[in-house]
Amino acid sequence: WINASELKPKNLSKVFEGIDGIVVPGGFGNRGVEGMINSAQYSLSSKLPYLGLCLGLQVGVIAAARNAGISDANSTEFKPKTKHPVISTMDGQRGKENTGGTMRLGNYPCVLDKSSIVTKLYGSKNIIERHRHRYECNNTYRNQYKDWGIKEAGVSPSGKLVEMIEAIDHPFFVASQFHPEFKSRPNRAHPLFDGFIKACIKASKD
Repeated sequence: WINASELKPKNLSKVFEGIDGIVVPGGFGNRGVEGMINSAQYSLSSKLPYLGLCLGLQVGVIAAARNAGISDANSTEFKPKTKHPVISTMDGQRGKENTGGTMRLGNYPCVLDKSSIVTKLYGSKNIIERHRHRYECNNTYRNQYKDWGIKEAGVSPSGKLVEMIEAIDHPFFVASQFHPEFKSRPNRAHPLFDGFIKACIKASKD
């Protein structure tokens, strides 16, 4: 375990020395979030394997935007009046941030990019995963992803929601808006965990 609140740009290389991969799990609130963003930025620049789960996807997008020069990129969850809300409240949820019943909950289908790492992991372009969140990738910024070094690896069937991202030039920088841990079992690892562990093993040998 690493305390995200203690992660600063100046100590990242020391903290992650000997570490084979980074997982940023789900969560709410801004405690430690800058450290999580720092860790995602470090992964993007160092090519260290990264798996982001829900909040982990959101900080991954923020990290990519900041690495590309948008230093004040943020989420409206952490900074409501941010100049660059690359993550924002879902349509229809604004003003209801403190009411749990309005969250996006339950199973939803997702269509994967056929050229993505995750399609190879799942062995299919069409998946169903469980969600529990209110914030989403802001569609206004999606056309900038390539310039930031990331891509949409999975979207909702309508194409309106980004469900997964990957870094373009990276051995394994994968993040999902959904929660793969809800469907993983001790004797049947979820494809994302299986792929992440294999990427970590490869990184440790390289």
